[in-house]
Amino acid sequence: MKIIQVIPTYNEAKNLPALVSALFSLQIPNHHILVVDDNSPDGTGQVAESLAETYPGRLSVLHREAKAGLGKAYINGLRHALNAGADVIGMMDADFSHPPERLPALLEALSEADLAIGSRYVPGGGVDRDWPLWRKGLSWFGNTYARTILGLPIRDTTGAYRLWRRSALEAIPFEDTRSSGYVFVIELAYLAKLAGLRFAEVPIYFAERTQGASKMTLRIQLEAAIRVWQLRRLYRNKRV
Repeated sequence: MKIIQVIPTYNEAKNLPALVSALFSLQIPNHHILVVDDNSPDGTGQVAESLAETYPGRLSVLHREAKAGLGKAYINGLRHALNAGADVIGMMDADFSHPPERLPALLEALSEADLAIGSRYVPGGGVDRDWPLWRKGLSWFGNTYARTILGLPIRDTTGAYRLWRRSALEAIPFEDTRSSGYVFVIELAYLAKLAGLRFAEVPIYFAERTQGASKMTLRIQLEAAIRVWQLRRLYRNKRV
């Protein structure tokens, strides 16, 4: 079973080497990493190329000309992973908010599901204990909002720590998605629901990044709030 972990990056030069080391230290058989870098000004792409030399045959880099949104980066990365013969395709942030040590648990969950999600909102999961109350409330509301409007059967609708079976990704038109920001992961989950795929949620502790700056902006949050309703209208009465 070939596993390819797709990790989009933008200005993650300080995080990427430690993350790659943590992932490969798990010693998961036939585990590969694909870094999708959006021409990061801090030299993340060059760092990734150096890591590819350190881990020959296990880490590859997909360079994009400019920052064009998380959704487009994932679309390119997921397609590249499928073309490379992956049986399992992973999605993961580069800032350590997605704990690498939970990857084996996600793999185990995938044995009985088509899509396994690292979840902050199932028993045993949680968000950074130092987050202010307003941020915890905003995160909870955003998930509840999307879950309610789209009828999603999962607690963490916005979490991007995911493992897909190859057959699951091939069952949905992920390359036709129109969302560019973090709402992209909501759209993928909605497509998975419409396709009748099986979900599993694995508890994770979502820690705040310690290096670099957050990519979350008010514009991205507003896009997500509006886009959820657009998704409902776009896919109404449709099955994938």
